[in-house]
Amino acid sequence: MERQAIILCSVVGFLGILSAASGFAAEAKRVKGSQVQFPTPDECIYPASPALGLGLTAALALLMAQIIINAATGCICCRKGLRRSNSNWTLALICFVVSWFTFVIAFLLLLTGAALNNQHGEENLYFGNYYCYVVKPGVFAGAAVLSLASIILGIIYYLALTSEKNTGDHPLNGQGGIAMAQPQIPPQNAPNPVFVHEDTYMRRQLV
Repeated sequence: MERQAIILCSVVGFLGILSAASGFAAEAKRVKGSQVQFPTPDECIYPASPALGLGLTAALALLMAQIIINAATGCICCRKGLRRSNSNWTLALICFVVSWFTFVIAFLLLLTGAALNNQHGEENLYFGNYYCYVVKPGVFAGAAVLSLASIILGIIYYLALTSEKNTGDHPLNGQGGIAMAQPQIPPQNAPNPVFVHEDTYMRRQLV
């Protein structure tokens, strides 16, 4: 594995762990229904809770990890030179789609949970009764699991696409090369010899 791929996977993995840990911590620190006080029938007092900051931290870490992966790989449908019949490309496509699906759900759950956990004295009237909202159990925990799944699928997508790209960059076997040689000049034809008859030669000597 190349050094760039190791660094990117390490950074994205750290952000994924941070997002999941913050999500589980927000689940543990969320405001429970038993903690809400009712000084009057139409007023709700919520205790201070770090779940808001933890939820926003988890959402931000997840968003940064998703941006890094997609910036490094780009859109799989827009890449050229990839053999789409290859198993690596199929794996990358599946991980790409599922990673985005889990990312959207986890991101919305984290933001919704953080917003609902930050209410102060707010109540709603339904059929003559007042209700105070609290985050349901499992919202932050589910978002944390989906965040971790999204990051893992994103890393697999990146590695599969990078492996496919490196395989496609190898030159084809048997590809002809350019031969470097010194040009050969054909020898020039020497003039044909002139034959002189022996009698002519003897006559020239006598004279």
